[in-house]
Amino acid sequence: MFANLNEDFIDWSRAIANGLHGIVFAAIVIFGSLTGLCHAADSQLGPTPMEIVDAPESETPTAEAIAVVVNARFHIGLHDALEIGHAVMNAARRYTISPLLLLAVIAVESSFDRFAVSVIGAKGLMQVLPSQHQDLVVRTSDLTDPRTNVRIGSAILRDYIRAADGNIEYALDRYSGGAKGYARRVADHLSMMKAEFGL
Repeated sequence: MFANLNEDFIDWSRAIANGLHGIVFAAIVIFGSLTGLCHAADSQLGPTPMEIVDAPESETPTAEAIAVVVNARFHIGLHDALEIGHAVMNAARRYTISPLLLLAVIAVESSFDRFAVSVIGAKGLMQVLPSQHQDLVVRTSDLTDPRTNVRIGSAILRDYIRAADGNIEYALDRYSGGAKGYARRVADHLSMMKAEFGL
């Protein structure tokens, strides 16, 4: 009888020990993936491509809300910030891209300076390169105009997203011309934008 009780106690102890090992292992895996310690933990940008491209309507900021954030965060005048907000919202609807993704790209590309020009001649908010996109940029295109620049930049990005079968990371890599760490910087700004809008 006592032998049976002793065996039951040992079996019960083993079961608890095994359960604790499982819990500790699960905690290590979860902690590691949250802090980037696990292999390939940083291979995903955060949201899946479809979450970025097809943002729910409830998670869409207004042009006015965008203007407030751009004004406060990037020190752009309210009038210009509101113009940028409307340009982003119009392009987001037209090309079915999340306005938050467009805002993140603009933040990385130009810090919302519509007069920004790169050393290779990319211009405006989304740093459109006229020599590479002659089909979209006509001679009369004013790339310092937020509506024009964001419309053209969004069309380019949308085409890259489609060509990459919805893979945002590949599309951003192509958009940047292969700039190292570009997709990660956009993802960081995307997270910041979500926080700013309370999403």
